[in-house]
Amino acid sequence: MPKQTTRAHPESLSGLIERVTYFNEETGFAVLKINAKGYRDLITLVGIVPSANPGEWVVAEGRWVRDREHGPQFRADKLECVAPTTREGIEKYLASGMIKGIGPVYAKKMVQRFGERIFDIIEQSSARLEEIDGIGPQRRRKIKAAWNEQRLVRDIMVFLHSHGVSTSRAVRIYKTYGDNAIETVRNNPYRLARDIPGIGFQTADRIAQKSGIRQDSIMRAEAGLTHVLTEATQEGHCALPKEVLVEQATQILEIDESIVRQGLDKSLREQELISERPGEQELVYIPYLRRAEETIAKRIASLVRLPSGYPDIHVEKAIEWTQAKTGKTLAPTQIDALRKAISSRIVILTGGPGVGKTTLVNAILMILRAKKVQCLLCAPTGRAAKRLGETSGMEARTIHRLLEVQPGTGRFSRNESNPLECDLLVVDECSMVDVPLMAALVRALPSHGHLLLVGDVDQLPSVGPGMVLAHLIQSAVVPVVRLQEIFRQAAHSRIITTAHRVNKGQMPTTARKDPDSDFFCLEREEPEQIRETMLDLIRHRIPDRFQLDPIADIQLLCPMNRGSLGSQQMNLSLQKALNPPRNNEPSVEKFGWTFQAGDKVIQTINDYDKEVFNGDIGRIQKIDPEDRQVRVDFEQREVIYDYGELDELALAYAITIHKSQGSEFPVVVMPLATQQYVMLQRNLIYTGITRGKRLVVIIGQRKAFAMAVRHQQSQQRCSGLLARLVRAF
Repeated sequence: MPKQTTRAHPESLSGLIERVTYFNEETGFAVLKINAKGYRDLITLVGIVPSANPGEWVVAEGRWVRDREHGPQFRADKLECVAPTTREGIEKYLASGMIKGIGPVYAKKMVQRFGERIFDIIEQSSARLEEIDGIGPQRRRKIKAAWNEQRLVRDIMVFLHSHGVSTSRAVRIYKTYGDNAIETVRNNPYRLARDIPGIGFQTADRIAQKSGIRQDSIMRAEAGLTHVLTEATQEGHCALPKEVLVEQATQILEIDESIVRQGLDKSLREQELISERPGEQELVYIPYLRRAEETIAKRIASLVRLPSGYPDIHVEKAIEWTQAKTGKTLAPTQIDALRKAISSRIVILTGGPGVGKTTLVNAILMILRAKKVQCLLCAPTGRAAKRLGETSGMEARTIHRLLEVQPGTGRFSRNESNPLECDLLVVDECSMVDVPLMAALVRALPSHGHLLLVGDVDQLPSVGPGMVLAHLIQSAVVPVVRLQEIFRQAAHSRIITTAHRVNKGQMPTTARKDPDSDFFCLEREEPEQIRETMLDLIRHRIPDRFQLDPIADIQLLCPMNRGSLGSQQMNLSLQKALNPPRNNEPSVEKFGWTFQAGDKVIQTINDYDKEVFNGDIGRIQKIDPEDRQVRVDFEQREVIYDYGELDELALAYAITIHKSQGSEFPVVVMPLATQQYVMLQRNLIYTGITRGKRLVVIIGQRKAFAMAVRHQQSQQRCSGLLARLVRAF
């Protein structure tokens, strides 16, 4: 190793990148193996760089150090990568997989045919690529498009890096803003926080201040106010009281309150935000949420005032007929509910598991369809829609597909000017439906339509803003049927009886252990014991006993994301245990996860182009390093993700209970420990238990279980919907 230099006298180094040993897209930290001028062996070069690819020429300034574990390294204080100019470098660069459609084979052919001119050929005369055997018009267009995208994405990476920001979202920024990405970000960096998943206000604010936007500017105050409201919607709020909004924005921005109030006044004048008093408090809304609340209240009020529009039905004869056809006798409460459903334009059907909601819905549908009433069925998630279709024997769709979501915009084709073609719309799992989605549903209901809302109001409220089902019930303006009697067959299930006990604030019964039970509590005190027991159950004990697939059939549900028993850590443990890396099998490391074929993944945002929605669970079928794509199977439907779009996916061996809403799984395993005390609430545990169909196993501390059962926190979500519903009458 050359003599070590001091920081005062940095040394220069340049050479060809042979391979990228490590690169972190969040920090830009890279470990490179380079073929440097004047050195016989490969040099280890360590430094910070926006991006690095084999074949690029690197110029570094820094010093030599001896790492205890890795030996001599060149630590770069300044590091720059430029496009290669030698044939060898160009071939390595093209073969690295950074350009979709070019792998080692085509890289070699292209360099053999065009030599050092290949970059100019791709850039200016791409039609000539068809002179190469195997490259036709389709592949040529693909290479040209990928080249242009890669070049622009790299420019964005360098721009972000120069502003002290990680470059991992560069592809997402390019896809959102296109060729004008850098200009758009320069003009208003705060758009990043609004438009790009994974980029928060702090990151956008850092870019803004490096771009010369003053800390006390009105633009920054406006952006801060919108940020606070956006964060509030992610916690379930539709709006915030005006003074709360000003106080929180002032704290985050660390500027004088008077500037925040000026920013608020300007946002209200320009109708970027809306202030209104639907009830006792003055609330500030992002406009679309205020419109959604008003739409729901007006449409529900008009439905309640209208009489039923169904054909004449002799209810007693209809009940006898449906009981004879199905062989199922309806309970008195179900018969009363059926009468109410047939005589009302809108009705809510709620209740816990095993109380006969499905039987009642099927009886209503059977009677109405016999009268030629046209019925449509939907649910918020693909799994819930599939289950509704199976139990009803009718087609059921997700709400997004029913309303015909438009790729790109996320708007719905079905609305008041293009309503659904039905006499009755049945919406299942309504506790999951947030304010914007319910507004879209009622807008699309035809003027003669009826609405049947089905859901368990005691479950967790929607992930999105609002508490639609709870507020509709609390308003006392909508006819409500609450089924509470557990039917005999369901009473034999400890999953169902335990769920009802938990919902009443009672611990599960501690009767003699029944090996044939479908519900078990395994007491473990230490988090490490809980973790090891979970891994053993999921890997061996449950699959061996029930002949189940540990990945497809068993779902670990965690109260929290973080912590040693959170979904993030448990995903890493389960991936290692159930789908370990295989030699010569490609994988891709992006956005904190390593993805490989066979992995169970969950969609984390709505992607209207791909028609995949938040909470959809799939399996990775293939990773294609040459095309830089990942193929995922969602319920027999293949969806393709570019590497830069993998921020939409997370591993799903373990998911949070919140993410499990609307889904059912053959087996549910849940860890409970006092370290999760922040999230331990009755409706959380109740929701988790009711996700299991065949078996539920809770592992952990009895004290933590008792804390959750006792803690019934009344949901405090800021919304004007309840006040609007009451005011409408």
